[in-house]
Amino acid sequence: MLGLMQDRPLLISSLVEHAATFHPDTEIVSRLPEGTVHRTNWRGIRDRAKQVAKALGALGVRPGDRVGTLAWNSHRHLELYYGVSGMGAVLHTVNPRLFPEQIDYIINHAEDSVLMFDAMFAPLVEKLAPKLQSVKAFVAMTDRAHMPAANLPNLLCFEDIVNAQDAAGYAWPEFDERSASSLCYTSGTTGNPKGVLYSHRSTVLHSLMELAPDTFGISSTETLLLVVPMFHANGWGTPYAAAMVGAKMVFPGPHLDGHSVYTLMRDEKVTFSQGVPTVWMLLFQYLDAHPELDARALGIKRIGIGGAALSRAMLERFERDFGAEVVQGWGMTETSPIGAINTLLDKHKRMPGEDQLRIKLKQGRGVWGVDLKIIDDEGRVQPWDGKAFGHLYVRGPWIASGYYRGEGGSPLDGEGYFRTGDIATIDSDGFLQLVDRAKDVIKSGGEWISSIDVENAAMGCPGVAEACIIGVSHPTWQERPLLLIVGRPGQEVTREDVLEFLGKRIAKWWLPDEVLFVPELPHTATGKLLKMKLREQYRDYVLPTAVAAT
Repeated sequence: MLGLMQDRPLLISSLVEHAATFHPDTEIVSRLPEGTVHRTNWRGIRDRAKQVAKALGALGVRPGDRVGTLAWNSHRHLELYYGVSGMGAVLHTVNPRLFPEQIDYIINHAEDSVLMFDAMFAPLVEKLAPKLQSVKAFVAMTDRAHMPAANLPNLLCFEDIVNAQDAAGYAWPEFDERSASSLCYTSGTTGNPKGVLYSHRSTVLHSLMELAPDTFGISSTETLLLVVPMFHANGWGTPYAAAMVGAKMVFPGPHLDGHSVYTLMRDEKVTFSQGVPTVWMLLFQYLDAHPELDARALGIKRIGIGGAALSRAMLERFERDFGAEVVQGWGMTETSPIGAINTLLDKHKRMPGEDQLRIKLKQGRGVWGVDLKIIDDEGRVQPWDGKAFGHLYVRGPWIASGYYRGEGGSPLDGEGYFRTGDIATIDSDGFLQLVDRAKDVIKSGGEWISSIDVENAAMGCPGVAEACIIGVSHPTWQERPLLLIVGRPGQEVTREDVLEFLGKRIAKWWLPDEVLFVPELPHTATGKLLKMKLREQYRDYVLPTAVAAT
């Protein structure tokens, strides 16, 4: 027997329609590439999204066609989020930080028919254009006064083509909620990037979970600064969740330096912000250079952190200096990206500070809709005791079932679980803790050393700005850890300082065999440490303990 409920498709267009109807005057604020601040509201975003849909139709874009973007966070990008997907086409957000060779591979693989780009990326697009076989129109996301002088075929102005259309009379089409809505590619650190194709249904369900108090708890009272780029897993899904409750959104554009982030927080009275640790380090550096500024006066209530493990030093600084709650999450492009979120259970709030901190530094509990399991190298499911570790697998309605065009074959096991490539433990309360990426784990004498734990401990050492640990060949132990440190400007820290600090915080046999100070560390296009490059760079490095063993 079936229930007698109305069957309405879960479509992305319904989110912006809700925001425009029930929160029409709530502001959407953007700092544009030119540095000026633009203000609109949810009603304006809805109307402009309809104009975008009509403009794309006039360019020949049809349902299922891919529309690419090379753009920072702004109201125009938000209009594309809703206009492209709302008309039934597929929004393909391209990461401009990737290598040009990866970008042209991605655009050609997706077969984008139109490429939208911020004017500042005009030189890059001009260089790529001859290789982009499917792109029929290039659209600079700016007004006529700021059009770039670029030699591009069929170059159009975003404001011209949008303003030529009228939102009145346009009705969002209805179609199968399982239709593709957006496309994001992985960063491709081990081969070509692979496409993750989201659906309207998966996106709407994912948005609902973002609103839960045990997740990010986004509500209509929020002023949300979205620092995480909109080309990273759909901006962590936040542009959709914000519309679902009509929250105020603030977009920083390309201005992610500490001063710019601080002033937007101050001027717009931001209550919640999301970003990766590297951006927060820039904010800390700005505040360190301006001790007269009171971070607590900003009034930030919550900080969302993902993309890399949260260090103890970062957690404690946000709590101490900002008076903010830190909400750490784990996920990947393939999980939309929410997989686990760290919100404490009631019993944890009564724990002593140090025990509570240990829980807060875990990646978090699985949210509704996401099933987790860990499996050892022999394929045996491991217990949730916080000690046994194994390969992490996930499944759920917003988890990828495969990659676009079948690249890489099926990533699922026999039970439909997706293999994440992470090594993790899960405790009896369901809290996930990453041990390492499978490709980054250090095996020493048959035992695993968690690079995440060592790096997080090192980040708490005075004078350390950034830390990265890799495994280096050893004649006795197979591998031993080499720690690479970037020091804080104007602060002195030595090898002995770091080792003494770590000696009180990690297992003795985890201690790095050597500490090297470097001017900077390489990162992927998504802000993660590029360990593959470092392993290659230090492949022949001879540890002092290796010399002693020979």
